[in-house]
Amino acid sequence: MSKTIDKTVLITGASSGIGEATVRELAETGAKLFIGARRTDRLERLTEELGEVVAWQSLDVTDAENFQAFVAAAQKRFGSVDVLINNAGVMPLSPLAALKQDEWSRMIDVNIRGVLNGIAAVLPGFIAQRSGHVVNVASIAAHLVMPSAAVYCATKYAVWALTEGLRQEHDDIRTTIISPGVVETELGNDITDPQIASALTAWREKSLTPDAIARAIRYALEQPEGVDINEVIVRPTAAGM
Repeated sequence: MSKTIDKTVLITGASSGIGEATVRELAETGAKLFIGARRTDRLERLTEELGEVVAWQSLDVTDAENFQAFVAAAQKRFGSVDVLINNAGVMPLSPLAALKQDEWSRMIDVNIRGVLNGIAAVLPGFIAQRSGHVVNVASIAAHLVMPSAAVYCATKYAVWALTEGLRQEHDDIRTTIISPGVVETELGNDITDPQIASALTAWREKSLTPDAIARAIRYALEQPEGVDINEVIVRPTAAGM
């Protein structure tokens, strides 16, 4: 039997992939959803489709002030903020020797600084209300390193560390890290190395669909107070890693 989630949930990177799938999954639970991304046309269409339980605002997770405004708008719209799902991420893989420093910086800005900006935006309110839940979407790359993925893996290891640190520092705040294996999404569409882009296509021959990750997030949110699902790793059954 499906459980009702009577909470206000903020979701970043909600315009496609895991973010969009999570919006659709949680809309069925009664949760109030405030969603953000840069591609606002997609957010607007999703909101129109799902109705009044969903509201949206443009969000650049790398901009701390923009993230603060996003949280403030959610509070104004729904009256509270109970859950933040840090889902936005980028993955322009390349060998270190390619020296694609702009791409390294972009991954650090979105994958690490974006998560920190989100935590900073909700943490004072969570502390004040003595409750809250931060869900960080990482990757199986938080647990292993592969050629061409060193910087990406480093950012996801960082997300793992930030999530665990937040858990240890606050008894009243729940933390969950979701580490997907290969998922059929737009992640990696910004890879500029043709050989690696081709390899990613091959990896995705055995992949999950985004709704599998959305269900894992829903499971974590459905737990009663006092139960904290700290980490979930979700892989395709046939995955080799």
